[in-house]
Amino acid sequence: MSGGENVRGPGGTVVIVGSSIAGVRAAQALRTEGHQGRIVLVGAESELPYDKPPLSKQFLSGTRDQAGIGLLTSAEAATAGIALRLGAAATHLDPAAHRVRLADGTELGYDTCVLATGAAARPAPWLTAGGVHVLRTLGDGHALRRDLAQGGTGHVVVVGGGFIGAEVAATARRLGHDVTVVDPLPLPMARVLGPEVGAHLAALHRRHGVATRFGTGVRSVTGGTGDLRVELADGTVLAARTVVVGIGAVPNDTWLASSGLRLDDGVLCDAYCRARGVPDVFAAGDVARWYHPGHGAHVRVEHWTNAVEQAAQVAHNITHPEAMRPYAPVEYVWSDQYDFKIQIVGRPAGPAPDAPVPGDPVLIGRWEGEDARAAALYGDADGRLRAAATVNWPRALLDCRRLVAQGADLAAARTRIDRLAEASARPAPSPATSPSGAGS
Repeated sequence: MSGGENVRGPGGTVVIVGSSIAGVRAAQALRTEGHQGRIVLVGAESELPYDKPPLSKQFLSGTRDQAGIGLLTSAEAATAGIALRLGAAATHLDPAAHRVRLADGTELGYDTCVLATGAAARPAPWLTAGGVHVLRTLGDGHALRRDLAQGGTGHVVVVGGGFIGAEVAATARRLGHDVTVVDPLPLPMARVLGPEVGAHLAALHRRHGVATRFGTGVRSVTGGTGDLRVELADGTVLAARTVVVGIGAVPNDTWLASSGLRLDDGVLCDAYCRARGVPDVFAAGDVARWYHPGHGAHVRVEHWTNAVEQAAQVAHNITHPEAMRPYAPVEYVWSDQYDFKIQIVGRPAGPAPDAPVPGDPVLIGRWEGEDARAAALYGDADGRLRAAATVNWPRALLDCRRLVAQGADLAAARTRIDRLAEASARPAPSPATSPSGAGS
């Protein structure tokens, strides 16, 4: 495409900026919803679109390759009529002129624009000669996987005990590395799930041979690849081959600073995921901060499921402007750590960006051992079920998601999950006494 080319077509042109899960699903959902016009998917990376959750798990461990985490092939894009514009980051949005400028000077005209640029890993604050990694992109994944594969099973220090840090720690440990997790919080994921559940997650790390240094931060990291020194705030110095930094993410919205859009920890949107005051620009995924009618507040959610569901809602609202639907999901996220599958529905800490640590949850089930199966129920000020976290318990997760969506009474939810726990604890009937009479 030459600079300034007009790409509008029958049904209108939709330019989607961002080729990760939200962008890809928005493009596909537009076709499913009946959009007949041109769709252009813009991506800063030259690689075909790929999925990011496996980067800290299957891709890092080597059990899935790059093709195995792909989201959209060239052939699939061509079949769906999705034009791929990869390897050129968007640098400017002009809502008045309906144009997106790319880093190579190309300008794309649009009738509707979808912003799906996601978020970037918060960079490591320490400069070294190498060996310090973040994990957000495929390039990051390749670099860390190479580093872990070289030089045997050296010591890995993971800075940050959140989702990414915990998953990298679990994967590195399974690969045979000595691992230490460092986090200034006294317990991992306490901001998300509270100290009670955090204590169980800390025990999970230790049970699998991971050293934990919670309640202290990192003062400095010096050295280079294979020979790093990590000095903690309490004066302890850890030697490491590799350091992985997982200290959060920031929305990729700086390229929009000159656009006139309202930016506040992401692109500020209304309940229909439209940029405030700009009805032909939508946002989806990690970069979107939209008004959630159920919470009565603007929220931004950095989770895979939200990106998929929000992209589908945006596609509906673009193709059906006469019947737009507000986006009010029950949030859902999962994390695989060792033998734990942790699933969370709702927002344990509440919707506000500066929400406090979750209050004391109701804990049900077994949190330790090979047969761990547990749930934590979080209530709001009105005694309703606001959120839940489960471990290795799909049935409880399904019930909790439904109960959170209904705004169910916390006491009633507790009764329901208690009954599930009691039923699962009963021994299964023998064939001779089963209701069907089998085996008699």
